[in-house]
Amino acid sequence: MFVTAYLAFIVLVGLCVALEIAARRLTSFQATQTAVANPAFQRFQKLFLKAYLLALWADWLQGPYLYKLYRHYNFLESQIAILYVFGLASCVLFAPVAGWLPQFLGRRQTCLLFCLTYSICCITKLSQDYFVLILGRVLGGLSTSLLTTTFEAWYLHGHVDVHDFPKEWIPVTFGKVANWNHGLAVGAGLVANLFAEWLGLGPVAPFLLAIPSLAACAWFVLSEWGQEDRQEDTHGDKNVPLLNPLNAPKLQMSTRARFWRSCVDGLRCLLSDRRVMLLGGVQALFESVLYIFVFLWTPVLDPHGPPLGIIFSSLMAASLAGSTLFRLATSAPYRLQPGHLLCLAVLLAFFSFFMLTFSTVPGQPRPRESLLAFLLLELACGLYFPAVSFLQGRVVPMERRAAVLAWFRLPLHLLACLGLLALHGEVSGAGAGEAGSGTRHMFAGCAGMMLAALLAVISLFTVGRNDADLRLEGTKLEGEI
Repeated sequence: MFVTAYLAFIVLVGLCVALEIAARRLTSFQATQTAVANPAFQRFQKLFLKAYLLALWADWLQGPYLYKLYRHYNFLESQIAILYVFGLASCVLFAPVAGWLPQFLGRRQTCLLFCLTYSICCITKLSQDYFVLILGRVLGGLSTSLLTTTFEAWYLHGHVDVHDFPKEWIPVTFGKVANWNHGLAVGAGLVANLFAEWLGLGPVAPFLLAIPSLAACAWFVLSEWGQEDRQEDTHGDKNVPLLNPLNAPKLQMSTRARFWRSCVDGLRCLLSDRRVMLLGGVQALFESVLYIFVFLWTPVLDPHGPPLGIIFSSLMAASLAGSTLFRLATSAPYRLQPGHLLCLAVLLAFFSFFMLTFSTVPGQPRPRESLLAFLLLELACGLYFPAVSFLQGRVVPMERRAAVLAWFRLPLHLLACLGLLALHGEVSGAGAGEAGSGTRHMFAGCAGMMLAALLAVISLFTVGRNDADLRLEGTKLEGEI
């Protein structure tokens, strides 16, 4: 497995380079070139990217060795499952708070709060006390919720409200973020492997390495972002001045009212449009299974001695290959529809979990087949996320998107928690001869969920067969000549 891991990494990096070269030749960069030609936009974009990419780097560093760290502390698989459940449950609980805090504290201050809570989360990994580790998982859930909302909220506020840049330039910045994000994930696996295994510092090393990155992120936010929006971003609502302390209760009531109104509008949008409902079902099923995969890949492969950091980098490289394939497939010469690629992604994921039910038979493990299945699953993820993002942009109104996506995430996290709790119960009650049966049964359950997601995608196709919103511009609808 040691040699297999390095060979897989080298092959996948070569594949990513080849696909990127092909995609760049076929993709139009007109909007990008227009935006880059604007010096003010370029300065603002760099200001955002410096802090946000450091935050993403700190987040990725913690991926490869989390499960390994808990096993290093001699916790049982069932106990580790509970730790993961606490992390997911805190994501559910803190998701509404993460959307409300920027309006109450201010966007910049909430980004600083993220750096603080995530740093404390990393420090808790030094403790072998189970309840301290639970606290760390709760803080990690809060930090993840803030990472996925607050930084983007600051950028959108500055882009539209402060600088009044064209909204068409927003994808330019987040396209850069997506490209960098994959590269950071691959690099984080290599660096984590270097410190944890090559230098022999153990699985806690990547978590400690994340703290300086978070400190640097906080420094950039504190020292540079304040010059951009010090006055407007202080309290998040420039229509209610806070010079008079009597205005504070009014602001809190206004913020609370907007939050609940947003939740109700999001739920109404979800229930009134069948396309949105089906897309939410696909997202809940597919992404909840990914959380279970994140928990299970390490215990499946680690007993066979592969370098976990290199495995993690290989998985991220497979995801990057899938994302680049999406760009290539939707470019001018091919013009494959995102909906078709979404169907392909779900099919690949189903096939991956189907493979895993046979490669994880207790007493007869086949780690190479399991690694291949995991790589196919990450390739499917690379196709899935841009496809579902395109469809969300078409069927969910912009002004209600944050609230609708929050409703999408609720069943997503609940399904993942239920899956991990089911695994915890099965592992706890398993006898000596059934040590690996819980993992195999969980993979079989994930395959079933992927089958349900595939049915939801097919239903979405049926509902939107002649819906121009679900297709790329310039492509013909069914029946057109």
